[in-house]
Amino acid sequence: MKKIIIFIIALSGLLSCSKEGQPDYLLSEDKMVEIMVDIHLAEGMASSLPVSYDSSKKLYPLFESRVFENHQVIDTVYMESLEYYLRDTEKMEELYGRVIDSLNVKEKEGK
Repeated sequence: MKKIIIFIIALSGLLSCSKEGQPDYLLSEDKMVEIMVDIHLAEGMASSLPVSYDSSKKLYPLFESRVFENHQVIDTVYMESLEYYLRDTEKMEELYGRVIDSLNVKEKEGK
């Protein structure tokens, strides 16, 4: 989780200089939040399996591809949309706030 946050911060710094219009392929903010929540859940599932770290690293891409299938989104569209949203750090902070809120609700529902 920390690696993802560091990656996002680094990538947002690199991409913040670029100013382009909104691309056609861009996923809506709501769709991004839904996918990001599911990706974090998949990451948690992979890391909590009673297998070695190397095995969980190999399983995670399978879980991730299943997330994209369930949302009917191509992984490259998600990544390009993520890169677009990372250019606006305030927007990305808002999206991650929604992701965290959704994860907290799911956690409470699971108890």
